[in-house]
Amino acid sequence: MFKKILIANRGEIALRIIRTCKEMGISTVAVYSTADRDSLHVRFADEAVCIGPPSSSDSYLNIPAILSVAEITNADAIHPGYGFLSENSQFSKICSENNIKFIGPSAEMIDRMGDKANAKKTMREAGVPTIPGSKGLLENFQEGIELSKGIGYPVIIKATAGGGGKGMRIIWSEDEFESQWDSARQESAAAFGNDGMYLEKYIEDPRHIEIQVIGDQNGCACHLSERDCSIQRRHQKLTEETPSPFMTDELREKMGEAAILAATSIKYEGVGTVEFLVDKHRDFYFMEMNTRIQVEHPITEEVINYDLIKEQIKVAAGILITGVNYFPQMHAIECRINAEDYINNFRPSPGQIKVLHIPGGHGVRVDTHVYAGYSIPPHYDSMIAKLITVARTRKEAIKKMQRALDEFIIEGIQTTIPFHIKLMRDIRFIEGNYTTKFMDDFN
Repeated sequence: MFKKILIANRGEIALRIIRTCKEMGISTVAVYSTADRDSLHVRFADEAVCIGPPSSSDSYLNIPAILSVAEITNADAIHPGYGFLSENSQFSKICSENNIKFIGPSAEMIDRMGDKANAKKTMREAGVPTIPGSKGLLENFQEGIELSKGIGYPVIIKATAGGGGKGMRIIWSEDEFESQWDSARQESAAAFGNDGMYLEKYIEDPRHIEIQVIGDQNGCACHLSERDCSIQRRHQKLTEETPSPFMTDELREKMGEAAILAATSIKYEGVGTVEFLVDKHRDFYFMEMNTRIQVEHPITEEVINYDLIKEQIKVAAGILITGVNYFPQMHAIECRINAEDYINNFRPSPGQIKVLHIPGGHGVRVDTHVYAGYSIPPHYDSMIAKLITVARTRKEAIKKMQRALDEFIIEGIQTTIPFHIKLMRDIRFIEGNYTTKFMDDFN
């Protein structure tokens, strides 16, 4: 087992990893930017080293600085959390070359699954259902037009290095293809330094359902059932739940088998999620694989009593998994609490938290790195907390979430708590009747 782990991340996920490391008897090293000097992950780590100014490119994305800290602190492993360098194959490779264990998949696995066009090709060859579309990257927009004639509109073009909805455009007719193509490529190049695009048939009004998987160094993999992530705004998830109210036992079995096939086909090591789009007929299609821990992992932990971070660390240390699949015994919901003004189109709302009251009680969990007096910097993602409720039934979990949201008080900034309060009382959500288009007419 590792003696010391450096956490190459910030905020709540860094604190989450530190807590599990402490329980496992592993020393921790936090890295932080000057904007995060007062964050709780800095306070609770055994050691903390500043790696640069607020800009992510100069701090949390600064590979030489992070590796230097690992060297001077004698860390034998690095946990990347999510975001930042978590799916950076070059970082994984450099860690390996410096005899530091990257707690996650190898560079080769990240390249095969992190690049969306490559991932789709790999899954198609493995026999996992994929959305009809290009077999790889498009050479030009004319190739996309010809392909779309056979598939039928609407189609969607996506950045191969994309995420968060950037470099993604829905195209409804041939007339708009070229302009949308140019726009998507420019956005992708600016955001990711890569303007490679691929094309898929656009599935209208789908559910976004992902399967949590974990694989060991022997190529054995199991799944930990599904999470429904269909409540989204601009391709950013707002709330998640497990099990999905749309799922049937037969569909869960089929999707679980497909997810394991996806993981074993590349001998995947670590935790990851295989993400699917599911249409109204309950036909499902591989969308992408996230080769890291997910923001929404706590709801899976709550319904199967399984510490995903602990198991992730154990797998990285060479401990083998049982290979047994897990199924939810409870129902859990997660609301992402962001520093955003819901009333004003979710406008970012950084600033100092004046008053903070965190809800509690049976079946309520809050993962956060903030406290009263903490100043939220404007440089990073706006998520400041995750509120999770768990109960025996979905109805009870919703009621518990309604109560917990009413108790959650944050003053000094605007947050998405009012949005979630409204969502949890929306009859469509209560009845489980929602798709990825839910937010289009939510007022």
